[in-house]
Amino acid sequence: MNEKQWYESLFQNYGRTYDKECFTQGTIGECDFLEKEFQFDKSLNILDVGCGTGRHAIELTKRGYCVTGIDLSESQLARAREKAAEHDLHIDFRQHDARNLPFNAEFDAAIMLCEGGFPLMETDEMNFEILKNVTRSLKDGGKLIFTTLNGLFPLFHNVEAFCAEARQEGNAAYKNNAFDLMTFRDFNITEFEDDSGNKKTLSCNERYYVPSEITWLLKTLGYGRIEIFGAKLGAYSRNDALTPEDFEMLVIGNK
Repeated sequence: MNEKQWYESLFQNYGRTYDKECFTQGTIGECDFLEKEFQFDKSLNILDVGCGTGRHAIELTKRGYCVTGIDLSESQLARAREKAAEHDLHIDFRQHDARNLPFNAEFDAAIMLCEGGFPLMETDEMNFEILKNVTRSLKDGGKLIFTTLNGLFPLFHNVEAFCAEARQEGNAAYKNNAFDLMTFRDFNITEFEDDSGNKKTLSCNERYYVPSEITWLLKTLGYGRIEIFGAKLGAYSRNDALTPEDFEMLVIGNK
């Protein structure tokens, strides 16, 4: 049997802890932005890729949108279903690998936020498969909104110092970061406690992308209009030009 990848191990029995992480606290503001991008059209069918514990899917459903949430982690999905039930919401949460989705031109829009799958994969080809599968899931004229790690940031900043500064008590800690200039991957040791209080240590790596790469990948997939902005937690805005100060970039592509 294949050994689990770090992102599969990380998201086992981690749903409640995940919801307390500092990077998951911007849901309301992020959904405010999404609504504007959707032009408040409640008839849209939305795909949430790497939905995790369902925080965006649940908030958008509360606001009247139809959302399908997919994630690789059954543990995260179990937490998402539990939270939806607490709010008496019926949301279609499904276990799927974003590299191999069953959808074909079924959705008006797709969101992939907070590194939901992309760019966690172990090869660039796998990351591209996620973009390809999500794009195939969209109808002609559909919109893809996602955030990803900004490759300009590690050229000017120490990623380990940034993570340590942003960390709060009880959150995951990222140590021994090493940024590879040839692959634009950050390798680190992640230490965290799962929902049962077990301490875990994982060797992780994530791919950082520069804007020109993202533009090229999306053009290859047939997107006509591609816009990239700085992504500020809980406060996405088209007014924020991307700079090396932004840890993440916000990408909006129109088919």
